[in-house]
Amino acid sequence: MALRIVGFSGNLARPSRTRTLVQAVLDTASARGLGQTAIFDLIDAGATFGQTSERAKAHPEVEAILDAIQKADALVVGTAVYKGAYTGLFKHLFDLFDMTALARKPVIVTATGAAPHHASVIDYHLRPLFLFFDCSVATRGLYALQPDFESPERLVPAFQARIDRTVDELAQMLQPARSAS
Repeated sequence: MALRIVGFSGNLARPSRTRTLVQAVLDTASARGLGQTAIFDLIDAGATFGQTSERAKAHPEVEAILDAIQKADALVVGTAVYKGAYTGLFKHLFDLFDMTALARKPVIVTATGAAPHHASVIDYHLRPLFLFFDCSVATRGLYALQPDFESPERLVPAFQARIDRTVDELAQMLQPARSAS
């Protein structure tokens, strides 16, 4: 049975550089045969998502995203940086999970931003969030600035080397699951 790698991009519009970054990681993982991939955007959660106070009351489109994330063998998550941190709605989605729901799940964290100093979101916001859930967070996070994109839908070719190194780590993290399947 193929492993499932799910991407989640905390963007509210398309096209989105954040989605492009998450998709590039998923495409690289898929090309290496690490598993089947799927991607969801925050925009897929619908206009009333912010009013969801608990998972049991989630609309079907929100539950579909939560279910896919929980059942995934690995995650690739991304957010744009606002005011030095992940977006509030990005965090809200993960607040709907039980604290044990994502335990031991390999996670690659990614972010996009406008300034180099916002790269700290990887180590000071995203990594702690997923460590709270007892996830296995890749040591290499990916942070991309506007010059790393040819357009909102295309990274510059030189960025691929960074993605490759991160996916190398994901492959190692998934090795026990791949051996068992």
